[in-house]
Amino acid sequence: MATTTQKEPQAVVTVNRLIGSLPKVGIRPIIDGRRRGVRESLEGQTMEMARQVARLLQSRLRHPCGSPVECVLPATCIGGVAEAARCAAIFEREAVGLTITVTPCWCYGAETMDMSPLPKAVWGFNGTERPGAVYLAAVLAAHNQKGLPAFGIYGRDVQDRGDASIPADVEQKLLRFARAGLAVATMRGKSYLSLGGTSMGIAGSIVDPDFFEDYLGMRVEAVDMSELVRRIEEEIFDREELRRALAWVRTHCREGRDHNEATRQRTRAQKDADWEISVKMTLATRDLMVGNRALEEAGWGEEALGRNALLGGFQGQRQWTDHFPNGDFMEAVLNSSFDWNGIRQPFVFATENDSLNGVSMLLGHLLTGTAQVFADVRTYWSPAAVKRVTGHTLAGRAAGGIIHLINSGAAALDATGRSTRDGQPAMKPFWEITPEEVEACLQATTWYPANLEYFRGGGFSSQFLTLGGMPVTMSRVNLVEGQGPVLQLAEGWTVDLPAEVHQTLDERTDPTWPTHWFVPRTDGRGPFRDAYAVMNDWGANHGAISYGHVGAELITLAAMLRIPVCMHNVPEEEVFRPSAWTAFGAHEPQGADFRACANFGPLYGR
Repeated sequence: MATTTQKEPQAVVTVNRLIGSLPKVGIRPIIDGRRRGVRESLEGQTMEMARQVARLLQSRLRHPCGSPVECVLPATCIGGVAEAARCAAIFEREAVGLTITVTPCWCYGAETMDMSPLPKAVWGFNGTERPGAVYLAAVLAAHNQKGLPAFGIYGRDVQDRGDASIPADVEQKLLRFARAGLAVATMRGKSYLSLGGTSMGIAGSIVDPDFFEDYLGMRVEAVDMSELVRRIEEEIFDREELRRALAWVRTHCREGRDHNEATRQRTRAQKDADWEISVKMTLATRDLMVGNRALEEAGWGEEALGRNALLGGFQGQRQWTDHFPNGDFMEAVLNSSFDWNGIRQPFVFATENDSLNGVSMLLGHLLTGTAQVFADVRTYWSPAAVKRVTGHTLAGRAAGGIIHLINSGAAALDATGRSTRDGQPAMKPFWEITPEEVEACLQATTWYPANLEYFRGGGFSSQFLTLGGMPVTMSRVNLVEGQGPVLQLAEGWTVDLPAEVHQTLDERTDPTWPTHWFVPRTDGRGPFRDAYAVMNDWGANHGAISYGHVGAELITLAAMLRIPVCMHNVPEEEVFRPSAWTAFGAHEPQGADFRACANFGPLYGR
């Protein structure tokens, strides 16, 4: 049998493009402080536990910008208050954003615990020689009593005293906690760039600064869309980069046929101008988010600074798109893992300024490092409806019906699925993507002249079909009066349909937009009775789609942020929340999540 080899990705630039240090993980080795035999016998084992955790995290985790995660350890174990204080001082200097406490033995809980407001976890070694599990229980009780929720990590199987390995179940929880804690720390102090205001009455584009500040530790930077007009007309961008970008577009962005009525179609000159404005919009919006040193060199010092925006959104419709080219090219390219400058970290940018879907995309990106998909949760197609319209009988994963995810805007080109992992379609962190995969994504994409009924000012919309077989997670944050934010998520897969079936269904919506056929994992109960129930219970018209089944990671992250999860299909054994959550109803974990989040309140709001 012939085999193909996966080409290694070329070296890519990893850079933190935002202001502020990348957060580090603080590892706290805790020990029984009694000298003259007890502490001395435990020093080596305890420090080795800490080093093992550091080696695990540093070898397995990267920041979304591609830089490896760093861990900080104190020089000595922590046996009491003085050493805990010294460790805290070190962590503050080193920009530690989350902590993991480890111990194989009994220690003095309230004297050694982490009293900072940072996300925190405690691993108590499951061994019989010394009671690490007893300390774990004692210190978690102290955390709960003092209102500082911590995640407890306790291996299922007893280990021998000299066993320095990390069991698989402990490893999974350490990685899950660290990914979520790093996401929390990365958001802190950053901005949401609200480019424009409310789009067509969409609730998520009624941007709520209190939500960003209280729950995410972010600020909202509101910039009127007229700033884009100013930067385009006054040429506030890197002109050399514009030249390269336009050349890249001419080479790599294949233009499709114009579906508009012949009498309404824009001229060739107008379309060429639309391309140029679309590229200028992309440059200007990126510079608004993260700044650009080239602008300072050109005499635009204030504009060169950017807004330190980790996330952004563009109102577009309708005031902009009734007059100017739409933002589809800008949104798609910003959200992709590549552009005319090569392979790079994707930006996270929301269509229609839907800040809540943008936040959902951001959470997925911070957990996975991958590009995210913004889509309308547009249509549920039942097996009967598909049979009636196309004559086709849905089968396999699609047998219970499919959800059509489609939107004109910010679907990253990575979502074509033309990158591969183990021979299967995938969306990968940018540092794993090869130039050949970039080219394949571009070749799978057609840019159609905008539908002028929707976009009177012209522009171009990307069109592609996402390959089936990819595990994905759809998520959404919603705000509810009296409740606050809630998160819902659905793990599932993209699926393939026969070409003629896809075409028939797709043309009933808009054949110039990217399509993703999605099937959630269902269990016959509640909102996951079937695919119809998932869509029927979805809380908004948009969803954020992330590669991989990352529902468990999202649940852990939501607990850190005090955002309850109202709907998920993650197996119960994979749900990982702070130990305090059991005190709010161990037999009813979903209700306990709501009560615990309400009790402890927004992470930054009290």
